[in-house]
Amino acid sequence: MQAVIMAGGKGTRLISLTRDEIPKPMAPVADKPILEWQIDQLKSNGISEIVIAVGHLGEKIIEYFGDGSRYGLNIRYFRETEPLGSAGCLHYVRDMLDNGPFFLVFGDVLFDIDLDRMTKFHYDKKSEATLFVHPNSHPYDSDLVVTDTEDRVIAFDSKNNDRSGYWYDNCVNAGLYLLDKTFCERIEAPVKTDLEKDLLLPMAERGERIYAYRSPEYVKDVGTPDRIAAAEKELMSGIPKARNLKNKQRAVFLDRDGTINVSKGLVYKEEDFELYPFAAEAVGKLNRAGYLAIVITNQPVVARGLCGVEDVENIHNKMKTLLGREGVFFDDVRFCPHHPDKGYPEENPDYKIICRCRKPDIGLIEECVIKYNIDLARSWFVGDTTVDIRTGKNAGTKTALVLTGEAGRDGKYDDEPDFVSENLLDAVRKILEE
Repeated sequence: MQAVIMAGGKGTRLISLTRDEIPKPMAPVADKPILEWQIDQLKSNGISEIVIAVGHLGEKIIEYFGDGSRYGLNIRYFRETEPLGSAGCLHYVRDMLDNGPFFLVFGDVLFDIDLDRMTKFHYDKKSEATLFVHPNSHPYDSDLVVTDTEDRVIAFDSKNNDRSGYWYDNCVNAGLYLLDKTFCERIEAPVKTDLEKDLLLPMAERGERIYAYRSPEYVKDVGTPDRIAAAEKELMSGIPKARNLKNKQRAVFLDRDGTINVSKGLVYKEEDFELYPFAAEAVGKLNRAGYLAIVITNQPVVARGLCGVEDVENIHNKMKTLLGREGVFFDDVRFCPHHPDKGYPEENPDYKIICRCRKPDIGLIEECVIKYNIDLARSWFVGDTTVDIRTGKNAGTKTALVLTGEAGRDGKYDDEPDFVSENLLDAVRKILEE
């Protein structure tokens, strides 16, 4: 498989590091150019041919990497004589590509990803354009992707939009793509072309086959000195490599109501959702420690007809927005909308079924295990009810009961947790001490 790296940017935000003597993708991260980190990762994923689109000070890149032979690769170059935007050069480089799909990488992105998983997703979806998306610690100033329940991209939410009037999913466009060669034919003339605005957005609006591949793996925009400094610390800690889904992951599965947010009975209105004041700190500790933070929650409010699935998703977007403002995130949020018991006045019969996703069954956890390569024996389930503790026991995780919400008073099961904690923050601290 091949890859194209867009390395033509001038990088004005990195001028303090480049001094306009080297192009942006050559800015050093832990004593190695950004571009070299990218090439090493592509090679480790079986990429053997790379096309680098160069522009400003591009000769520095060509001199450094040459034909790629010292990396065991074949590297070729396309020189932009005038700015062609984030996609215009694809009009030219298509003649340098084979007929299969290729990876497109922006030159200011560090990553450590199992690209085989992304490739399988691309083929399974019969996608023409697949975007790598992920939650990050600053969604409020990131370009976001809006998807449907099948991961099809339906809209883009620019970081320049005023988001004060709505809640949003922490689903960030990471600047890494898998594209069919046919995608290049959409650029009919060699003119300046914006990848998102001119190509991907119209595809989404027309309902074409453009999909978002969601993953918690390490992808970081290093387009500013502060982000380079943060990336250097993360590289030293080993987090990028550990998050690669080729490796077994540790997860903390979290109940929602009474654990993350204040228990107010059945929460089905966004105005009733209130985070505990300690929730952001707790989630942030999991983020920094390399644990996947995944919400697993029963939401029978849908089956009872109190609200729709879209209303639950909006509440979860509120949760993600509020946590994102604090610089923390959940790697995934999954909920069961079902309830087997009938007889409620406004119940929705479509959701009055016996299922495998309702806790204490572990259908949602099993989905996460497959998607994220989770080692359940090294993972935890944290919640405020005996149902949560039974769920963790059924899944084979360790368990922690918090004394917020129900505080175990539901009395449905007699399973003993591994420990009891005052609240989620206290539980996380104990988990990290293990």
